[in-house]
Amino acid sequence: MDDDADTAVATPERTRQVTRGVCRYLSNLGYCVLTEFSLKNGRRADVIGLGRDGDVVIVEVKTSVADLKADQKWPDYAEFCDQLFFATPHDFPLELLPDACGILVADNWGGDEIRPADVSPLHASRRRVLTLKFARKASQRLHDLTDPRRN
Repeated sequence: MDDDADTAVATPERTRQVTRGVCRYLSNLGYCVLTEFSLKNGRRADVIGLGRDGDVVIVEVKTSVADLKADQKWPDYAEFCDQLFFATPHDFPLELLPDACGILVADNWGGDEIRPADVSPLHASRRRVLTLKFARKASQRLHDLTDPRRN
């Protein structure tokens, strides 16, 4: 295990870089992406992607071992996606990540899939609710950019 990765601090900049790379990676695969997406169970997905065929992926970003050990909420995301991934920087000890999830390694410029995620299809009614919420949230965020006085 890399001592630097084990003692790395989860800084906002490091998290932003991994998140940006994940978003670029998913966009290149044809997904529309949103960050900090609130789910019905009160959890907030770091990244959610909506595919061309309506498939939903959620990516939990972890940039340090301490961050991973302190946050064990990741199983709560599984019921809201077809695939669940962890995304980490290149120096993260991947053997610490749960086997139940896919793995992406990302940086400021993009990402790579290291391990595929299991596919567990969403129920049609939940997919519909998530898709509508995704569309409304994306529209709201775009409007907020074009009309900042609305906030």
